[in-house]
Amino acid sequence: MFSEEKLNKVKEIIARYPEGKQKSALIPLLHLAQEEFGGWLSPETMDYVASLLQITPIEVYEVATFYSMFNLKPVGKYLFEVCQTGPCMLNGSDNMIEYIKNKLGIGVGETTADGLFTLKTVECLGACGYAPMMQLGKHYREHLTPQKVDEIIEECRAKAN
Repeated sequence: MFSEEKLNKVKEIIARYPEGKQKSALIPLLHLAQEEFGGWLSPETMDYVASLLQITPIEVYEVATFYSMFNLKPVGKYLFEVCQTGPCMLNGSDNMIEYIKNKLGIGVGETTADGLFTLKTVECLGACGYAPMMQLGKHYREHLTPQKVDEIIEECRAKAN
């Protein structure tokens, strides 16, 4: 359950929408829940969000499973979200995905044994002019090359220690 502080934030978010339209707060509340509960949305967490909004759990599942920004299983401390749509693919994102898989020894949707890295492929992140690219936390990493990926991995490992 949310802390009292987070519950106040929930009330504030719901109050942005007209009476009876609390479902409109679903995406912001899912973001809040994912942030609060370890970076992913368990079925129990999604059920909790449904109860807060007084909607059915399936309404939450429909949204959470549609958007790639929501994680439905635990993820590593560093989540590599690599764009896999047209412009990025034309500029080598498939090669970067393969490079990351080999470098970290994981597949797409998997997390390294040390819990540091998860690799995820996502749809367009809206930075086509900087392809291939990925999102790492709240930041974009652009014009990826094997060397840049190595630097990003080392940077993350250094921050983790």
